Amino acid sequence: METEQIDAPRPILSGPIESRDFPDWFRDQQREAWKQFQALPAPTRKDQLWRFSNVNLLDLTPFKSEATLSDKDRDAILEQSRGLDEVAARVIFAGDQLIERSVVSEQLKKRGVIFQPLERAMVEHADVFRKHFMSQPAVLGSAKFAALHQALVSSGTFLYVPRGVEIELPIEIFHWLHGENASVFPHLLLVADELAKVTVIESFRSLDRHAAGFACGVNDLIAGPGAKVTYVCAQTWGEKVRALQMNTTTVDHDASAMSLNLHLGARYSRFESLSRLIGEGGRSDLLAVSVADGDQEFDARTLQDHLSPHTASDLLYKNALDGRARCTFGGLIRVEPHAHFTDAYQKVRNLLLSDDSEANSMPGLEILADNVKCSHGATSGQVDEDELFYLLSRGITVNVAQRLIVTGFLNEVIQRLDQPAIAAHLHQLIEEKFS
Repeated sequence: METEQIDAPRPILSGPIESRDFPDWFRDQQREAWKQFQALPAPTRKDQLWRFSNVNLLDLTPFKSEATLSDKDRDAILEQSRGLDEVAARVIFAGDQLIERSVVSEQLKKRGVIFQPLERAMVEHADVFRKHFMSQPAVLGSAKFAALHQALVSSGTFLYVPRGVEIELPIEIFHWLHGENASVFPHLLLVADELAKVTVIESFRSLDRHAAGFACGVNDLIAGPGAKVTYVCAQTWGEKVRALQMNTTTVDHDASAMSLNLHLGARYSRFESLSRLIGEGGRSDLLAVSVADGDQEFDARTLQDHLSPHTASDLLYKNALDGRARCTFGGLIRVEPHAHFTDAYQKVRNLLLSDDSEANSMPGLEILADNVKCSHGATSGQVDEDELFYLLSRGITVNVAQRLIVTGFLNEVIQRLDQPAIAAHLHQLIEEKFS
């Protein structure tokens, strides 16, 4: 077990904490990122990449670094940080503080698997870290917030899987917000070398479901030649949290990467996913499920960027909206010049459970090569009255009938994982949302 102390709470808009014990090169990067954050303009709804978004919710003035964790809160977090029964390793963060880490097996360590906090990786594995850490620009609208993340990030997870190594059980990561107006900057740097195979499930939670908070996370996912990477996000932030998550996946030749993002919590949650297919034969699957109610707002922006020929991508996003909830999707399939024989799909389906819910979808194509097969589509609709009547006629209440219909609607996405233990866990989180 490893523990670290964090500084007293301070406004996040006061800049990087100079007392952090980081290498000089990383500290210089943070200072430069802070200058970039200050220089870039705040987003407005006039920006195409922020169209339909409620940017007024992104006032960062109230938010500060998290307070020191009390023993009581620490025990509560440890007790609740259980998702899967069997994992290869688990790490738990409360804000910037690492509160528990179970290491990978001796067998995996002997084969070269590295699983450690970012602050150790940037010292002990500086070459790999510097090559891949936030190496891709934030091109989907949140460059300002990516700069803020880079300026303030101080903890997270580094996972390196060497050539030909398969980690059979999932790696589990927890990030917790605690305290009123606390902030957190989660980071995952995952590098799967040639022919490696790994699954990671990352959970984002609030200790106090009613406390306001701010989360600004970044993931760098690298699938080397022939590697297979599966990434699952289970986002259940508290009801007053503002959250942004920026994920970049790089897929080399004959590699595959699948990401599934489950969004249930937060007042406002924006998720950006950039998938770059840089080698022939690469494949990327982008999956997402959102269940929103009340005044929740979910905002997803994606780019399936095909840079090499004979690559494939498939996006399937499904949203269920109740109350006055809103969701926005803006996605682009881009086929670069010479990326011939690309096979790319994009499908978004919205299920509206109330007259006041709203879904805005903006799929798009940009094709700069020949001999490609690309399609996109988006639909929105309400619960089928015949389905509902069928269930009601068998004595099922309206609420239960709606829940069954929604669960069936969303299940198509979760089944794509082909991992029963993780699928069961995600279904349980959805059930808890309904209850």
